[in-house]
Amino acid sequence: MFRLRKLALLAALAAAFTGPALAGDLKVMTFNVRTITGPDGPNRWEMRKDLFADTIRQMDPDVIGTQELGQQQGDDTVARLPQFTWFGRDRFGGHKDEHMGIFYRKDRLKLIKSGDFWLSDTPDKVGSITWGNIFPRMVNWALFERLSDHKQFYLLDTHYPYRDSDEEARSKSAHEMAEWVKKLPAGVPVVITGDFNTGPDSESHKALTATFKDAWDTAPEKAGPDKTFHNFTGNPDKRIDWILYRGLEPKSVRTITISKDGRYPSDHFPVQADFKI
Repeated sequence: MFRLRKLALLAALAAAFTGPALAGDLKVMTFNVRTITGPDGPNRWEMRKDLFADTIRQMDPDVIGTQELGQQQGDDTVARLPQFTWFGRDRFGGHKDEHMGIFYRKDRLKLIKSGDFWLSDTPDKVGSITWGNIFPRMVNWALFERLSDHKQFYLLDTHYPYRDSDEEARSKSAHEMAEWVKKLPAGVPVVITGDFNTGPDSESHKALTATFKDAWDTAPEKAGPDKTFHNFTGNPDKRIDWILYRGLEPKSVRTITISKDGRYPSDHFPVQADFKI
């Protein structure tokens, strides 16, 4: 009897994390895709693009903030998942480099408006680079409306610089984002997804969580490891991929460790949070 109860509980927990979204729920994923240009050998995009799409299909998110996305990667993904569409310029303002591409279920969400800005001293200047960055850093954002009940929310997606020497640039990026969101309507929920390339003990996290909450810290249900970057090994050592929010109620959060035949969809584990909106 105890074993049957335990199995029933495990089944219920699995359904909570992988089943279809319930009415009123919003499933948000952050997913660093790993660039298509990396010298990754057996982990190159061609070898993992099906698993990447299968991971999204299994988790069934409503919206995904990605990082390092190439145009071909985005197109490959929606070809396999036609219920999704995606948008966004790359960090130079075109479509030849890395995008902070936002995917969403077009049968569940309506894109009301979108835009982008750069993490620099001149945020409105496309492709601008300051603060010692070696590449442009940017935010892709959108206002969505849910088709089922017309509730709206904002999503911001970003990717901070990665070098140890970039900590000041990451901090400035966080403060710039914190200032930018102040102009958004106070009554509309906001979610931030991203690869922040720094941990939750950083100044960047502190700056953003002054007004936002971290889903990993606050969700009543958690699954998976608390770290996310694993470099295709499956053994993560840093929690650098976050989902932050305001104006929502988190129900669960999961670090997704799906693999097949020893291969992973990316060098980062994606993270998904389920919110009540």
